Amino acid sequence: MESRGSVPVRPLSYDGVWRFTVPTIEVSVPRARAAVRGVLRGEGLPLQEDIEAGVLLIVSELVTNAVRHAAVVSPEATVEVAVRGGWIRISVEDRHPYRPRAVETDGGQTGGRGLLLVREITLEAGGRCDVERTANGGKAVWAELPLKLA
Repeated sequence: MESRGSVPVRPLSYDGVWRFTVPTIEVSVPRARAAVRGVLRGEGLPLQEDIEAGVLLIVSELVTNAVRHAAVVSPEATVEVAVRGGWIRISVEDRHPYRPRAVETDGGQTGGRGLLLVREITLEAGGRCDVERTANGGKAVWAELPLKLA
């Protein structure tokens, strides 16, 4: 710990958890992305540009998947951003029991690559991602990236 004169200076801590729910409808994708951007900037989290862009793209992809694939069973999804111990974790939880997988798709298709993209962004940043079952029978899809501060 550094000190200035006789007053010790503590390193800044950005640890915290922010959760909100969104309806599983298309308009929720840009709204969730904007809400997460607002949390990151409102908390003064000085992320490197590439990490912030990755986090926002992951939010978009995970909420899009909940909208496209879980809405029939889950009218809402919960978005969580957690910053702890040098990591930022983004998760989207819904009530649909299906566990999605990142699948290589035909290059001629225009969709179906969301989880593949999430996995690639996460691994490139040195992080990890997975899907977990929840107590309510649904799932939480999450990605965790190391905090790289600007």
